[in-house]
Amino acid sequence: MVSKSAFARAVGMAMLAMSSLAFAASLTQVSNWGNTDNGVSMYIYVPDRVATKPPVIVAIHPCGGSAQQYFSLTRLPSYADSLGFILIYPQTTKDQNCWDCYSSATNTHNGGSDSKAIATMVSYTLSKYNGDASKVFSVGSSSGAMMTPILMAAYPDVFAGGAGFSGVPAGCFENATSSTPSNPDQSCARAQKGFTAQQWGDIARAEYPGYTGQYPKMQIWEGTADTLVLIGNLQAQLDQWSNVMGLSFSHNETNTPQSGYTKIVYGDGTRLVGYSAAGVGHFVPFHENDVLSFFNLLGGGTSTSSSTQPSGPTSTTGGGGGPSCTAAHWAECGGIGYGGCTVCASPYSCQVSNAYYSQCL
Repeated sequence: MVSKSAFARAVGMAMLAMSSLAFAASLTQVSNWGNTDNGVSMYIYVPDRVATKPPVIVAIHPCGGSAQQYFSLTRLPSYADSLGFILIYPQTTKDQNCWDCYSSATNTHNGGSDSKAIATMVSYTLSKYNGDASKVFSVGSSSGAMMTPILMAAYPDVFAGGAGFSGVPAGCFENATSSTPSNPDQSCARAQKGFTAQQWGDIARAEYPGYTGQYPKMQIWEGTADTLVLIGNLQAQLDQWSNVMGLSFSHNETNTPQSGYTKIVYGDGTRLVGYSAAGVGHFVPFHENDVLSFFNLLGGGTSTSSSTQPSGPTSTTGGGGGPSCTAAHWAECGGIGYGGCTVCASPYSCQVSNAYYSQCL
């Protein structure tokens, strides 16, 4: 027979566990954040323990993706739990869930469209959570990696740095009819623009004419086997940002941060680096430690009461996955490390690009 005291202790522990679950952080949609564009939504992840003046990271989904999908795709939420920063997950439902990287509005400071919407999300978050305006960053994959350089060029007064996985230079798509994989003009994605470093730099500077402050730091990742966004976009982006920042190529580091990757260092490596991933297609797997280290978010000054770094995949929910959900046209549907939907919406099928990436085509 169980004693009354033992029973009471068991009940108390169960209630404590339920209470912990009830207050566990989760991805939440935000309304009334200041945007009038019905095609863009804001989601946010605020950890249970937020740092004093928390940094803010905007995590931008790829074409065909969603805030929920990108939330479950990386271990960033686990790092947020440990280090106390806040994550913003924008979501677009326009152009097959691809970001507007082509309009003059989005490529202009305070011009409007998707870049302005994301900047507004940042302003809302900094105000509501007393965030650190000097530690605002953007990361993204594919279409999200195309939007990130635009944010760095059009809003260098908002962002301190960006990291793009399988993207293109800022302004690369400007004046095209869209920035989706179905866009008839693929000269940007196929790295066929042929601009010089000076021309790429001028394109970035033109997104915020008259800006004289320091531009954000940039980290750029591209796969050599990418058939959707070709590897030439790595050098194009390095040309653009080295020109903007006034930096020169320094050296390469082979097999960094892992075998088959080459780290391309400009200056002292604190403001501009690129990574060429040999044999990797579209898109390059997210490297949380390297990104957060580049942003100077690992270590003192950011952590709440714990500085432990996650060692495994995030256990947070939000994206679902497997055969019970469907991925939209152009969306990712498989590959090493992928945990989202593996069945494509009709009439599309999941086609393998490489071991790291499959896409609904």
